[in-house]
Amino acid sequence: MAKVVSNLWFAQEAREAVEFYVSIIPDSRVGRTTILPAETPSGPPGSVELIEFTLGNQAFLAMKAGPLDSFNHSFSIAILLESQAEIDRVWEAFLANGGTPEACGWLKDRWGLSWQIVPRMLSEMIAHGDRERARRVTEVMLGMVKIDVAGLEKAFNG
Repeated sequence: MAKVVSNLWFAQEAREAVEFYVSIIPDSRVGRTTILPAETPSGPPGSVELIEFTLGNQAFLAMKAGPLDSFNHSFSIAILLESQAEIDRVWEAFLANGGTPEACGWLKDRWGLSWQIVPRMLSEMIAHGDRERARRVTEVMLGMVKIDVAGLEKAFNG
């Protein structure tokens, strides 16, 4: 059976990023760390570190290998949460750690990686068969920075 692992290339501070991520996202853990013993395009033996980790039971690999390409919005990690309290806790943890708020529940962490901190129910609301309800929720969500669950529910219910 195939396993899919998302790889994240960090110029530096991969360990710090991984430890932060697993500290705020439930069902997360750091796995094996490997230091590459050979010279690579990124540097001499020992300069590249690979860190296996899971976030919410999804597999990731962080690689500290020096500068190459910066993170951008074409890849983001969505955290689907059950309550406003969970959204507030995760959102505030990212901001307290140097993150920058964006729009519609998005933020960038201090390493430049984009995250979507959203309620699990949002995708159901936007995909709802009553397209008028879906439109109202979408319009309200587009005006938010941090997601407000009560505001979404109010829009959805008319």
